[in-house]
Parts: sequence; structure tokens; C-alpha cells
Amino acid sequence: MRKYCDYISVDCVIFGFEIDRLNVLLVDRTLRGEGESDIEFADHTLTGNHIYETETVGDAANRVLYDLTGLTGIYLEQFKTFAHPDRLKKENDRKWLLHDGRDPDKRIVSIGYFALLATQDVTIEWKGRNVKWVPYHEIGELAFDHNEILENALIALRNKAKHEPIGFELLPEKFTLSQLQKVYEIILDTEFDKRNFRKKVARMKYLIPLDEKQTGVAHKPARLYMFSREVYEKTKKDLFDFWV
Repeated sequence: MRKYCDYISVDCVIFGFEIDRLNVLLVDRTLRGEGESDIEFADHTLTGNHIYETETVGDAANRVLYDLTGLTGIYLEQFKTFAHPDRLKKENDRKWLLHDGRDPDKRIVSIGYFALLATQDVTIEWKGRNVKWVPYHEIGELAFDHNEILENALIALRNKAKHEPIGFELLPEKFTLSQLQKVYEIILDTEFDKRNFRKKVARMKYLIPLDEKQTGVAHKPARLYMFSREVYEKTKKDLFDFWV
């Protein structure tokens, strides 16, 4: 039987994009009293788990994602380690750890990752606790230090998205230029001029126009595009910058 390393964990901030908003996958955390209807508290956490003693932290992060989505090959990036001695000291967190048979006075170090998913391609799997997509701007107080982890993940995502094409990971395989623009506006919390944006992407050899258009839309169907990672890898010397 595989044994957990009790005081090292991974926490994954899973970002997903839906129409005009950035979502984060959260997990319900409910501590019940002696009666089934007796709830001491209910809140949310990010997705995470302790690592096994025989696995790397990267393998642990991929395991967490696979357990929830059944997917492999998801974009996943380590961005920071969280090890403050008081990171698990809130009253509800202590209660939760004691209920789980763990010592709340022991330090748990967590390695932060962020992941990017095209939400329409994902079916979340039931693992004994409810998970749901929540718009980033609607997220309240999370358990442990997970608000701090979330904010650091968003900073890391924005810095990375400015100079590498990771925003495509949030889009379906085939997408419109309007969808592409909206993804980067949401990530970078800004607005782009439509004409200038399209001039910029027109220079990207790895953005492949298709002989296809949208279907099932009320407006005039727009042309569809695909991102070619193979072409991108061959043209990395070309400027990639969505910020200017």
C-alpha cells in the first residue's frame, strides 16, 4: 500500500475559460458534527493532495488532475512553494485537520501548480466531494491559505501568457479570433483594440486559418482557426507578445 508523505502536498489552481469569464475549479469542504444534518462549517478549497513518498511533486500534481478529470497531458506549471508556519492555523482549518486525524501544529509545505483546461472538453469525476467551476471574481474566502495561492497563480499565469502561447490551452481545438481575443483580455484584465489585435495575430505563423466556419450561431458565422504547436516550436524566435 502506498504511503502519503504527511507534510508535503501539492495544490493545483485549475483555470478554465467559459465565454467571457475565467473560472477556477473548487472543492467543497464540509465538516459535519455527530448528526448527519449537523454542519459545523462549509467552505471551499483548491484541488490538491499530499504526495506519495515514492512519487515526485510533478507526478502528484498530474495525479490530482487525472483523478478529477480523467485527462492526461494537461498544461501544468509549478509556480511557487508555500511554507509559512501559520498557513494552516485558522480555526476551521485546525478543526478540519484534527477531524482528519492530523496534527494542526505540524507544518505542511505545499507546492503550487496552475493548470489550464478547455472546460467544454472536461467532465469532472465524482471523488466523494463536490467540485465545481466558480468564476474567479465570485470566489470568496477559501480554506487554508488558498486565496494567497490563487492570487499568486493568477500572477504567474498573466506573466507567462504575455510571452508564451499558453492562452490557447483554454480554447477548444477550433476557435474564432473573437474567442482568442476574449481569452487574452480576461487573462490580462485589459481590452484590446480589435483591429490592432487582428494585425498582431495575423503575424503568427502558428495560428492556422481553416476552411471552416462556426455552426449553430445566431450571428454571421466566423472563420475558425487552430493553434499549431509544431509550427510554434519551429518559429520560437519570432516575437510573441500579447501585451503591446
